[in-house]
Amino acid sequence: MKFYTFEIVVEKEQEDKGYSAYSPTLPGFFSNGKTIEEAKRNIREAIQQHIASLLAHSKTVLQNE
Repeated sequence: MKFYTFEIVVEKEQEDKGYSAYSPTLPGFFSNGKTIEEAKRNIREAIQQHIASLLAHSKTVLQNE
């Protein structure tokens, strides 16, 4: 099993009570949640699905070094 590392940023949503999360190394890729923990969990799951899709289509996974 290979592990990947991605920087994740979690910010308070200005218009809502929740939090948004994104990875600067994955442009246009984001998630959110009602709590910081939920936002982190959601972005982690979204990134895992994204990587699985890339690998299924024999694409390269770029990550932070």
